[in-house]
Amino acid sequence: MRLPVSGVAAAPTSVEIHGTDRSDAAIRYQTKSKEGENEMSNNANVTQTSGTRTGLLADRKLLRLSATLPLIGFVLLFVLTLFVHPGGGATLEATFANDAASGAWTAIHLGQFVGMAGIGAGLLVLFFALGLSQGATRWLGFFGALAAGVSIALAAVTFAVDGVANKMAANAWASAPAAEQATRFASAQALRWLEIGTTSYLDFLLGLALVLFAIVIVIVQTARVPRPIGYLAGLSGLAFLVQGWVIGTTGFTSATTVPTYAGYTLLGASMIWLYIVAWLGKAPVQAVAS
Repeated sequence: MRLPVSGVAAAPTSVEIHGTDRSDAAIRYQTKSKEGENEMSNNANVTQTSGTRTGLLADRKLLRLSATLPLIGFVLLFVLTLFVHPGGGATLEATFANDAASGAWTAIHLGQFVGMAGIGAGLLVLFFALGLSQGATRWLGFFGALAAGVSIALAAVTFAVDGVANKMAANAWASAPAAEQATRFASAQALRWLEIGTTSYLDFLLGLALVLFAIVIVIVQTARVPRPIGYLAGLSGLAFLVQGWVIGTTGFTSATTVPTYAGYTLLGASMIWLYIVAWLGKAPVQAVAS
C-alpha cells in the first residue's frame, strides 16, 4: 500500500474522495426520492382500488334491495289478488254487491297498493344500483325511474278509488231505498269508470318503466344483471302496455285476461331471477360501462 509522500500530493486524492462521497449522496437522494414517489403512487393506487371496491359493494347492496322490494311486492299483490280478493261479479250490479258485502275490501286494496308500490320502488332503486354514467343509457334509466315513480302515484290513486271510494259508493247503493237506487248506482258507476282510467294509465307507466329498464339492461355491458332478465322485463312491459290500452278501450273485460297473465308471469320470472342473481351470484368485478 502506498502512502502519500506529502500534503500536496495527497490533496487530489482527498478531493477525489470527497467528490465520490457527494456523488454517492446524490445517488442515494435520487433513489430515496424515487422510492418515495413509488410509495405515494402505490398508496394512491390502493386508495383508488379501495374506493372502487367500496362503490361496487354499495351497488351490490342496492341491487339486492332493488331485487327484494319488487319480489315482496309481487308476492303480496299475487296472494291478495288471487286468494283474498272477493272478485267481481258477472254483472256490474253483482260486482257492486260483492264490494258492499266484503268486510276486508279496504284493507285488501291497501295491501295491493303496498305490493304495487314495492314493484315501483324496486325499479327506482335499480336505477341507482346499475351505476349508469353519463350517456344515452343514463337518460333511458332516468326516464324509466321517472315512469316508475309516476306509476306509484297512479297506483295510490287507483287503489284509493277502488278500495275507499268504490266501497263507500257500493255501500250507499246497497243500503239506499228503492227510489234512490238508480242515482246511487250511477254514482258508483262513475267511480268505476274513474278506476278504469287510472288503472289504464298505471299499466301504461309501469309498462314504459319496464321497457326502458329492459333496454338499459340489454344494452349495458354489466356483470350485475344478465341480459335475459332484461328480455323478460321488456316482454312484461310490452304486455302491460297492451293491457293498459285494452283496459282503456274496453274496461274490465275478458279481453284483458291474456295480457294481464302474460305481464305478471313474465314480471314474476324476471324478479325471481334478479333476486337469485343479486343474493346468490358472485360479487361484480367490474364497473358498468355505458
